[in-house]
Amino acid sequence: MAAVGDYPLAKFHFSVEWGDDFRLDFLEVSGLDFETQVIEYRSGNSKKYNKTKQPGLTKYSDVTLKRGTYQGDFDFFKEWQKTYFFQEGSNTGSLYRRSVYIKLLNENHEPIITWVLENAWPSKVQSASLKADSNEIAIETMILVHEGISILEAK
Repeated sequence: MAAVGDYPLAKFHFSVEWGDDFRLDFLEVSGLDFETQVIEYRSGNSKKYNKTKQPGLTKYSDVTLKRGTYQGDFDFFKEWQKTYFFQEGSNTGSLYRRSVYIKLLNENHEPIITWVLENAWPSKVQSASLKADSNEIAIETMILVHEGISILEAK
């Protein structure tokens, strides 16, 4: 048996936690990346003829969730609909921002790495494209925007 860290992790075994009543069997999760933008600066009286580079703001990509379309399941649309009139904190009590946990699992279904999306909400829902001569599953897509990613180590 290989020791921990002897081989790269497989990417096909994962889970997404988003509330209690939301279907979580996703086909694909992408966009778990972030970068620190670079600030370039050079003062006019600098003796060097180049700019210095320093870290700036952190930029987070939108996260894309894809899943198969199921009869009678309109969860993607309902989640997006909560944001339609930006009703957060109004009389309706709609709270559409939430933490989303994306977990890469090992063969025992235990989390190895957990990405946490902070204040995530759906900005776009895309229904399956329809094609008469196709032999594919209908896939729907949701784009989540968020205010940051943190990574938790499994213990």
